[in-house]
Amino acid sequence: MSLSRLPLAGSFGLVLLLSACSALPPDNDYPAHAEQDITQVPDWSAVSGGEPATGLTELIGAPPLTELVDQALAANPSLQQTLLALRIRQAERDETGAERLPSVSAGLEASRGEDRDATVYTGSATISWELDLWHKLANGYRAAGKDVAEQRAIYQSSRDTLAAEVMQAWLEIIADRHAIAIEQHRLATLEKNERFILQRYRSGIGTLEDLASARQSAASSRASLAEYRESLAEQQRSLREMLGRSDKQAISVPDDYPAVTLPLAALPEQTLRRRPDLKAAYLAIQAEALRTRVAYQELLPSFSVQAALEDAASSPRAALLTDPVWSLLGQLTAPLYQGGELRARARAAELETARAYQAYRETLLSAVSDVENALGRERSLAERQRHIREALANARDNLDQYQRQYRAGLVGILDLLAVQETTYDLEARLDELTYQRLSNRIDLGLALGLGVNE
Repeated sequence: MSLSRLPLAGSFGLVLLLSACSALPPDNDYPAHAEQDITQVPDWSAVSGGEPATGLTELIGAPPLTELVDQALAANPSLQQTLLALRIRQAERDETGAERLPSVSAGLEASRGEDRDATVYTGSATISWELDLWHKLANGYRAAGKDVAEQRAIYQSSRDTLAAEVMQAWLEIIADRHAIAIEQHRLATLEKNERFILQRYRSGIGTLEDLASARQSAASSRASLAEYRESLAEQQRSLREMLGRSDKQAISVPDDYPAVTLPLAALPEQTLRRRPDLKAAYLAIQAEALRTRVAYQELLPSFSVQAALEDAASSPRAALLTDPVWSLLGQLTAPLYQGGELRARARAAELETARAYQAYRETLLSAVSDVENALGRERSLAERQRHIREALANARDNLDQYQRQYRAGLVGILDLLAVQETTYDLEARLDELTYQRLSNRIDLGLALGLGVNE
């Protein structure tokens, strides 16, 4: 049978088949590449003492802190904006889904001519529906669904990050209070030295230079104390901002550091799949891959059906209800020439998918670095703490000896002040290292994908 004698439906089918073959997207399975990348991450560096945990707040068993985290999750304005962005994506998905359904419109027209005494009402109803032959509309809806899932993962990542920041700010307030207490002890010692030197000077034993050195050290300590107090006030304001509060109500913080559990670093693939930022990056690849399909499917013919009803009557109620005239129209349209616009759009969509894959790789590499850096800091901070504790113990013994020797006139005031400065500096460094190590464990938990439940 010659092509000219093929039935019209068969000709349409042949056109559709040829169009489909010419508009296939390239075979770049970026989601599969991303799945392969995550399985190639090597094992983490070993750190002993880790314990299993399922959430960030489990790392610090402090109910007052958990309450603060809950307040922040409920009232932080930045997090609420992220939640609204999620709801916007959900509305956009519903809008995209409506394109797959038939559309119905109705109209009523009233007319009256010069030669007519009565008004004629004309009612009409139209039903239109585009048949989704190539799953173009379905793929667009699926892409919108991936956008929603991506934004939901971004929202979860924001929740986790906010919880970690609240926990670290809470610890930093404790650290600032410790810094103030250490500096107050330093200042009290320096003022005691100043009074003792002044007494010796008045007795003709000490020198004016010794008194000046003591006063200089005390004044410097007062300046540091003022700085630490302002740092504490700023940190408290920062925490209130995270909580979404503008009041000056005191925040309950303990006097000493709580125990912070070292989270167990499980297998890399298991760990990384928990991270919501990595989930979001992967979902972005899937969404762009679906949009690439849609862009290539725009090159294919589309088939739509339209049914129309129309009737005229002497009353609005009778229109379309007595003897309507109906018509059914099927329409097949195909893009022939648009200056290469559709091809360029499809190529751009393909490049967007490639870019999303590279963004995923960047997020994956950053996630791996986050874990390794936190594990490395845990080892380094533990070692530094051990050395500083040893140095502080020796410095305190040395300080006792210098104080006795100074009272006996065997060493000068500058030597004593230097030893005192070293002792208090080491005490401050040890407390700072303690804070850094506890805060780093929260960073490690966040890097390992621990978060907060919705």
